[in-house]
Amino acid sequence: MELSRRELLTRTGQAAAVATAASTLTVGTAQAESGTRVKLTQGTNISVSRSRDGKWLAIDLITAIWVLPATGGEARKLTDELQDATLPSFGPGGQIAFQSYRDGNYHLYVIGLDGRGLRQLTQGRYDHREPAFSPDGKHLAFVSDRAGSYGVHLLELATGTITQLTGVPDEAAAPQWSRDGKRIIFTVGNAAVDTVTLDGKRERLVTAPTGTQLFGAAFGPGDQPGYTRMRPGQAELVLGTTAVVTGEDVFGFAPIWDGDSVLYTADGRIRSRANGSVKDIPFEATVPVRTNRRPHRTRNLTGGAVKGIAGPVVSSDGKIAFRALNALYVLSDGKATKLTDNRYFDSDPDFSPDGKKIVYASDRTGVAQLWVRDLASGEDEQYAPAPHAQTTPRFSPDGTKVAYLDQDGQVWITDRQARRQVTPTLFQPGRPTWSKDGGTVALAAVKPFSRRFREGTSQILSIDLTSGELKYTEPMPFRSIATRGDDGPVWSPDGRHIAFVVESVAWVVPVDAKGTFLGEPRQVTREVTDSLAWHGDDALVYLNNGRIRKSTLDGRVTTIRHGLTWRKPAKPERRVIRVGAYWDGEAHELQRNVDIVVENGTIREIRPHRGKADVDASELTAIPGLIDAHNHWHLRGRQWGARQGNVWLAYGITTVRSPGDPVYQMIETREALAAGTLTGPRFYATGEAVDGSRVYYNFMRPTLSRAQLDLELRRAHELGYDMIKTYVRLPVELQRAAVRRSRVPLSSHYLYPAANIGMDGMEHVGATNRLGYSHTITRQGKAYQDVVALFTASGMSVTPTLFQSRALYDNDKSLVTDERTRVLYPSWEYERYLADANAQGTRAGSSSRAILRGWVEFALKVHRGGGFVITGTDAPLDSPATATHQNLRALVEYGFTPREALITATRNPAKWLGLPLGAIKPGATADIAFVRGNPLADVKTAANVEQVMVGGVLHRVPDLLEPYRRQPSALTTTAALDPLPSAENKHWWHEPEWAERVCCDH
Repeated sequence: MELSRRELLTRTGQAAAVATAASTLTVGTAQAESGTRVKLTQGTNISVSRSRDGKWLAIDLITAIWVLPATGGEARKLTDELQDATLPSFGPGGQIAFQSYRDGNYHLYVIGLDGRGLRQLTQGRYDHREPAFSPDGKHLAFVSDRAGSYGVHLLELATGTITQLTGVPDEAAAPQWSRDGKRIIFTVGNAAVDTVTLDGKRERLVTAPTGTQLFGAAFGPGDQPGYTRMRPGQAELVLGTTAVVTGEDVFGFAPIWDGDSVLYTADGRIRSRANGSVKDIPFEATVPVRTNRRPHRTRNLTGGAVKGIAGPVVSSDGKIAFRALNALYVLSDGKATKLTDNRYFDSDPDFSPDGKKIVYASDRTGVAQLWVRDLASGEDEQYAPAPHAQTTPRFSPDGTKVAYLDQDGQVWITDRQARRQVTPTLFQPGRPTWSKDGGTVALAAVKPFSRRFREGTSQILSIDLTSGELKYTEPMPFRSIATRGDDGPVWSPDGRHIAFVVESVAWVVPVDAKGTFLGEPRQVTREVTDSLAWHGDDALVYLNNGRIRKSTLDGRVTTIRHGLTWRKPAKPERRVIRVGAYWDGEAHELQRNVDIVVENGTIREIRPHRGKADVDASELTAIPGLIDAHNHWHLRGRQWGARQGNVWLAYGITTVRSPGDPVYQMIETREALAAGTLTGPRFYATGEAVDGSRVYYNFMRPTLSRAQLDLELRRAHELGYDMIKTYVRLPVELQRAAVRRSRVPLSSHYLYPAANIGMDGMEHVGATNRLGYSHTITRQGKAYQDVVALFTASGMSVTPTLFQSRALYDNDKSLVTDERTRVLYPSWEYERYLADANAQGTRAGSSSRAILRGWVEFALKVHRGGGFVITGTDAPLDSPATATHQNLRALVEYGFTPREALITATRNPAKWLGLPLGAIKPGATADIAFVRGNPLADVKTAANVEQVMVGGVLHRVPDLLEPYRRQPSALTTTAALDPLPSAENKHWWHEPEWAERVCCDH
């Protein structure tokens, strides 16, 4: 049944956008390119293959296949940018096999040495990777996740027949053949080296020592295993048990052995080693880059109709509740009535079955807890308090229970007396929904394809509350629920249907009492659709680019008016601030004893002390407010609540930029900050990143076609995104289409071909990548001439997000123990942060000074080469606010001057945003941090913030802390019952986002 259903949907094109990206693509060899050209003489994380006659080498430089003479020389490009090709393997007759991401999944191709005869060998929705020609040229060994995890497979080239050699629970990688063609060697989970014969007989050859990882296995002399053994600060090419290459940045791809000589890649070069001597094989490759980055000025919001409608729900009598402008509202008969007072983070309302009450989450006690509001009397009472966060609540159909999530993604069910855990920890799940009989709860949850590559599809996870069974259901074959937030699943009141969003439009499917599909999903809307709620049993309410819309199941659409508007508050009064010193954002030395005159939120004058000052900061130094250019306000926004804005300000960060957030949570927060109903920094952001066929984070948009891309861009433009981020699994062709159609800057995790197709920036030094490794930074944290040259020539920004800066906590934990951190962090966040900091410098520490040094040296080369480095942290995956300062300290630790480091957090990101920020000079916006000390002499003093000004509005740090100093020290909580069997953790992917300590996730 599953296969016929998949075939049916594929053939009839029932997705919103019927044309897949693959159907619009063409294949061919490299075409002539125009524009500025950059000569590359080194390659970061390149692999190499040698032709059977020994005359030619193939390399995968910046995601293209190139060939050059075996003695070195000018490289010739075989594949175009759209092919996104890597890992070449020479076969007979000059044929080269490689992996390509052209159609949104990895597939195997072959091409001739002359660039002709390009042919695709595998198809479908599974990934096929890392091909290796057999010695007789009749087969390709490769790995694929087609069997439930990465296993070794054989492809018979004459017939196309695929045979599986290893399977679940393997996570195999990089197969290579023995000389006699009877065995295949490969790595398993970076922890072992195995071989398998063609009849499936396995043997383990190597197990990684503690603290090391193994990459790129191949058979060496005497059939000994050759491989790369890595630990932070060390990469060795090993033969058997002997390290034959040390002291080099070996890239970890399969070496090519010929007797006692070996060909490999390291230190940005192709190398040959024989008899103890090393020879570099030089190459030159010339590539085009676009240097005219688009001019852009970020639009500052001034007011208008409210578009930030977050989490709408509908009562049985047709009222609508939602969050906007940092308050809860109920909409009835065209009038929106405000329920809460903007003082705290009140979110995710849900109506009781009779419509007389709402349950919602509020952090008024310091952390998110459940509250119930009687709509007639206006009285609030706490509902079933717990020692953890309580978010995204939903009433049961009989009104006696509430399902909710905690801060770790566990689902709980509570009444007023007791609570019970019903799922294990889930990775960023969606909001729960109840079946009509109250016997099943369902929500969106990710199900990865393999452990090796974490992406998967966002599916419906149902919990049988009687049996304790967990069950995953695809909304449609190989497709994801749009986001794991408010895009479903949502059960209809009569229990007969479930609604969800796939590919940005709404679908409805008939179900039984347990949520089992009884038919095929049917498309209901054809416009951008977000945040579904049922309006009775025959209509859906949803958000469409800032409007509340209603659609009957037969497609009749109307707009529901709410009438809410907002405007920026009046400009603050004129103030004269007396400071002991200030840094204007450019000078090499502080200027001393001045008054800063601020009018209407703008710096009007800087003058010597004169007359009376309104603010005495004569013992402090004024510096431009810091800008964190990469964080995700709502990745844990419900758990942090209103305190998140306070912690940014308390550390002098007056502007933040998010390259990915749940769209309506982002819009609501952006409007609330601009309207002055929420305290915090300026907030520039985008909604969900535009992703491809598979997703991981809950705020990625799986985008499978040009038609759907149009919907995504329409949402972005109508909601006024400040930028667009394209994510890991989006094919190059759709990335290029986004560039051509976008009105705002774009960023991604890729340097090339992004530098040529017009992307404006790259996030992280070397981020999560569909390859599983980066072409901008090696596993040892180093970048080479190709990367630095492309950044400096193109003008693309790079946001390093120095996760490894945690390593500096081994000798300075002052940011961790600071009162601002202790008071403003939620307790569970602080406990994790403290434990992580205490672990640095020990065997349990997860960060490396050696890798951090490489990252900073890479950023420094780009910066001093005229490139564009902007500071960002990826908070809250790194610590909000304190990580900004830890990043600055890391930059200085390994080569930046304090001034250079501060410029990456002031002038440079202000230039990216196109705003008069990041400076203290007449005409600049009055965003100022007042610190004790001289940050140009000691960058650590930039964290010594005592006052901070945003647009002329002054905040004292004690005032930012005060609401959270006064919180009750303990709550009387409801009893915890024994967890249901469904709460047992049986799947490796059931974990919170903070559990994975890897570089550069977002």
